[in-house]
Amino acid sequence: QSWSTGMSYCLHSESHLDTGPIYVRENGKLHLVNQGTGGLQNATPKARPFSLFSRSFSVELCMNREDDRARRQRTDHFIFTYTKEGNLRYSAKSLFSLVLGYISDNVDHIDSLIGFPEQIAEKLFSAAEARQKFTEPVTGLRALQKFTEAYGSLVLGSLCLRNRYLVISEKLEEIKSFRELTCLDLSCCKLGDEHELLEHLTKEALSSVKRLLLKDNSLSDAGLRRMTAPIRVLKKGLENLLVLDLSCNPKITDVGIGYLLSFKKLNCLDISGTGLKDVDAVIKRLQTQIGLVHSKVPLKEFDHSNCKTEGWAEQTVLQWEQAVMEAMKPQDNLRSRVAAFHFYGKTQRIKEVVKCTVVEPETKASGNLQFYKENVQNCHLPLKKEVAGSHELKNNKKRALAEQEIERTSKQKHLCLTVEDWDLLNTY
Repeated sequence: QSWSTGMSYCLHSESHLDTGPIYVRENGKLHLVNQGTGGLQNATPKARPFSLFSRSFSVELCMNREDDRARRQRTDHFIFTYTKEGNLRYSAKSLFSLVLGYISDNVDHIDSLIGFPEQIAEKLFSAAEARQKFTEPVTGLRALQKFTEAYGSLVLGSLCLRNRYLVISEKLEEIKSFRELTCLDLSCCKLGDEHELLEHLTKEALSSVKRLLLKDNSLSDAGLRRMTAPIRVLKKGLENLLVLDLSCNPKITDVGIGYLLSFKKLNCLDISGTGLKDVDAVIKRLQTQIGLVHSKVPLKEFDHSNCKTEGWAEQTVLQWEQAVMEAMKPQDNLRSRVAAFHFYGKTQRIKEVVKCTVVEPETKASGNLQFYKENVQNCHLPLKKEVAGSHELKNNKKRALAEQEIERTSKQKHLCLTVEDWDLLNTY
């Protein structure tokens, strides 16, 4: 019966051919196929002969050829579990999860997310992140830009790229897409004066940066002049900067320190390990012009332990780093060659990863040059290194975490969706 129905459909599509009446025997009865409606009706056969098919009629065998992706999309609509008896049980996913998965698969085709509720956007970002959509070369950047232009600091409020110069070189455009960063740690990256990322620091997208750590980046006076040009001339750029770390940059001299006097809001400054010629004159100049006092002890603001990657894209940055490490894996085979050279007594230069130490030789020569403002709280606290002071550090961390929770709860006050809206979404 199914064959006759399909055949009648094919004949219906070729209605311009005059095939004549068609008879099909089913269950001992003879039926006449009605080509107009595709139905079946009882009829008595006519005596005259007829032609079943025309000479131009052809038959093509069509098979159901599903690809793996279509089959996977069909099974993704269900959740498969097992009962206690070992039987397979499946249940349909909610409509919300199905739509979320479909949009995350095509997240690079989104036109804009401005005005979209941030609770749903966070779930969409997590779903796309789980599918590693932001690690793709072209589409990942386009998708990430849609989130950063709509949500800013929620996507990433703090970024730590300390000693991750390979991630910077591979994902420079993605890093430049982050907006409204408040903390940026670029320590030990050897960027130099003319790096594109340092030029990006003066853009309006990063005018919200309050903590900037540029320790050991091969900077000189020319780099500082270029970095401070917008705020010195146009009163724009890093105008909200509070903490600046320029330590372990021996090419920075007394002239470069003069460019820093335009940061009127600066509360903490570290210039240890720089190439200053007249240290006493620099200390007096910083105190008289921008009110920074020389600290006798190390400041906790330059401990580098407080700067962490925080935001929706925290796992995305880790995925970038893992991808870079995967690309470097073939170099691990060189270890066996180095061991062979040692065994046979040949001298071989071993290239080691440059690690940023806490105290550089230049720092010991010039001493500790960290500055703070006396009227600012929580800026001039010393860095405790004794065992007895470890409890105070733990308490400070707990207070910082509590303050972060308060900030997060305060941010959630202006969220668009209410509890009733979530209940409505969960019903789908």
